[in-house]
Amino acid sequence: MGTPGLATPALTNPAVLLVMGVSGSGKSTVAALLAGRLGWAFEEGDALHPQTNIDKMAPGHPLTDGDRYPWLEKVAEWVDRRLDHGENGVITCSALKRSYRNIINRRGSGVVFVFLSGSPETISARLAERHGHFMPPSMLASQFADLEEPSQDEPGIRFDVGPAPGVIAQRIMDEFGLRPGGTGREP
Repeated sequence: MGTPGLATPALTNPAVLLVMGVSGSGKSTVAALLAGRLGWAFEEGDALHPQTNIDKMAPGHPLTDGDRYPWLEKVAEWVDRRLDHGENGVITCSALKRSYRNIINRRGSGVVFVFLSGSPETISARLAERHGHFMPPSMLASQFADLEEPSQDEPGIRFDVGPAPGVIAQRIMDEFGLRPGGTGREP
């Protein structure tokens, strides 16, 4: 179940689940599992970053809001394409600030933010084990500093990163009444 405090938003049809959180929270793994189980379109939001952003982050320089806006527009465009074509989807994006989420959810419906939440200690330990990602663990503090957790008036739900990714994916499906391999909800 989602963490108490946020009401489970109703899913529209179509819907895009945006799996969000700081680097190392498990967004990519959980989102890929979720999309695979549901048979929904999937996009790794990091793949939409302009090369200039990747080049800036690789040596440990945090992005500015100005750096992020072109990337957030690409994420929003992916979401819009899914919804415009009547398709469900799952995409990852840190979506750390409410202003970023407002860009992504510019139409005001169809997007649900699935916030993967964990303590700095838990996430730091995970980042220490991760290899081959362009964002170094040294930037985690800047991500937590920027993080504005979704508030009650946003279409979002929170899940703790403690359980295994497969368990989290199943809990997300259970919370929304989603069935494997289809677009429908459980009766």
